[in-house]
Amino acid sequence: MRWSILLKHRSLRLERDQRSDTLNPTDLLFGGMEKLGPGGDVHTLHVLRFLPKHQFDVVVDAGCGKGRQTIALAKGLRTLVHAVDSYEPFLNDLTRRARDAGIEHLVQTHCMDMKDIPDAFPHIDLLWSEGAAYNIGFPNALTTWAHAMDPGAFAVVSELSWLRERVPDAVRDFFSTGYADMRSMQQNMTIAENAGYTVLGTYTIPTEAWVDGYYEVLEPRAKALMRHPDSSVRELAVDTIKEIEIFECSKDSYGYVFYVLGIAA
Repeated sequence: MRWSILLKHRSLRLERDQRSDTLNPTDLLFGGMEKLGPGGDVHTLHVLRFLPKHQFDVVVDAGCGKGRQTIALAKGLRTLVHAVDSYEPFLNDLTRRARDAGIEHLVQTHCMDMKDIPDAFPHIDLLWSEGAAYNIGFPNALTTWAHAMDPGAFAVVSELSWLRERVPDAVRDFFSTGYADMRSMQQNMTIAENAGYTVLGTYTIPTEAWVDGYYEVLEPRAKALMRHPDSSVRELAVDTIKEIEIFECSKDSYGYVFYVLGIAA
């Protein structure tokens, strides 16, 4: 599942929300949205062109969320994409959208934990994951998934990363609790190499991709929900507004970076 900055804070609520018959703050904020994080099809397809081949037998989208990129990959590759996420309502939405797009035969959903991917898919030749590896830790995700990668396979994983050494104090303080494990691009590339991958390239999604179809939708929703009678809904709304304020003063000090990785043949 791809969300934005308040990663741990939001993801820890999912299991409770799935079991609860009460109000779901996640669905109130993100309901009906195509995107659960910054970026769009144009960025997914741009990075897809980095790969030296475009014919794959087993494609897995790890932490697919509502599957915006899943559908883009299925259309672009014209092959079956296995969409993995632990939140079934998002998978149900993906199934509906794939059917509406006429590509239901190219999308197969799996409600499961990303760490179990090697057990379910032991011979992957393309693993894709946009902004979701943090759920099990970026280093752990790369190491875990490497066990399922066939020789000559590829992994494309985007991760929130520091883009420069000089970071505004407010931004640094925010991430000290919001995502204390965030690393620089160089650190993440070293992690990938230590996990057995070759770094073939990187791509940072542009600043405007955080706004278009994402923050421009979330901000008015969050402001409206700040008056909601349920405290958990108000809390999520306040956190979202704070996240957007931090982004606006960040001076491009962080961003989502695609790491395009290969496994030696």
